[in-house]
Amino acid sequence: MFFTRFDYKFDFMGKRHFAMMLSALLIVISLGSLLTHYLISGEPLVLGIDFTGGTLVEVGYEQPVELEKMRTLLHENGFPDAVVQHFGTTHDVLIRLGVHEDSKDDPLSSQILRLLEQSGEGVNMRRVEYVGPQIGGELIEKGGLAVLYTLFGILIYVAFRFEYRFALGSIAALIHDTLIVVGFFSLFRLEFDLTVLAAILAVIGYSLNDTIVVFDRIRENFVKLRKQESVNVMNTSINQMLGRTVMTSVTTALVLIVLFLVGGELIHGFSIALLLGVIVGTYSSIYIASATTLLLGVSKADLMPVQKEGVEKKEGAGNDGTGLEF
Repeated sequence: MFFTRFDYKFDFMGKRHFAMMLSALLIVISLGSLLTHYLISGEPLVLGIDFTGGTLVEVGYEQPVELEKMRTLLHENGFPDAVVQHFGTTHDVLIRLGVHEDSKDDPLSSQILRLLEQSGEGVNMRRVEYVGPQIGGELIEKGGLAVLYTLFGILIYVAFRFEYRFALGSIAALIHDTLIVVGFFSLFRLEFDLTVLAAILAVIGYSLNDTIVVFDRIRENFVKLRKQESVNVMNTSINQMLGRTVMTSVTTALVLIVLFLVGGELIHGFSIALLLGVIVGTYSSIYIASATTLLLGVSKADLMPVQKEGVEKKEGAGNDGTGLEF
């Protein structure tokens, strides 16, 4: 591989203080945006109907349809919160509505269909889905718990596999990544729905995988390079894994860029969250996870294998002088 042919010697840990200050600034901006919007509107994020409740209507046209005309028509006839987007092709349209009054005599879907038929174009109803506010509230609670349970499970796993300082470093990186992605959606007022939540969970998995690969090499080098300082061992380990990290991140990012460009508006939030998460996750596995572990004082003494009693006799002769052990 092109990126793995070079012997990198970047001083990553020498820049760790600057990197951690940059991360602290980004986290402050993210938390500030969430808090500001919560105080102003009571909604730190622009939640989709998956969480707030509402109605989803899918319609099909015989000819390609202009979304702007449809938006204007709906906004001027009692549906100012309607979100209109293509679904698959320019003939298929997805309409998202907030909570509106509905009745058995005149369902919301029938009202929408009558308005769309006013344009004179052939339109037919494909599907209608309704999410109640109570269900949306339950999804918010369960989604938040899913993230917390994931972080807690990772903390236990990494603590058993490596050492508690590495576990805390990996959790610091995952919290860092999650806050920045969520803060980005809050700052730019992008819709946060179940697909974005799924992307955040995927970001946690991606970031953890990258972090564990780096930690594995750090643990090996603490034993091999036991005479070197901890900073030098970490720099060497990160440089050794840099080619693999860059190749993984670049190829994943290319797929997500294509997904964003041609995947349609329905998965824009998912692709943006995952693309940002890949970038931030690669950065955090180098600077946040490793730098936090170093800040907590990890050293070669913490990772040296435990010497078992009697091991030194393993290579010696047995008691009968034959050189065999029984």
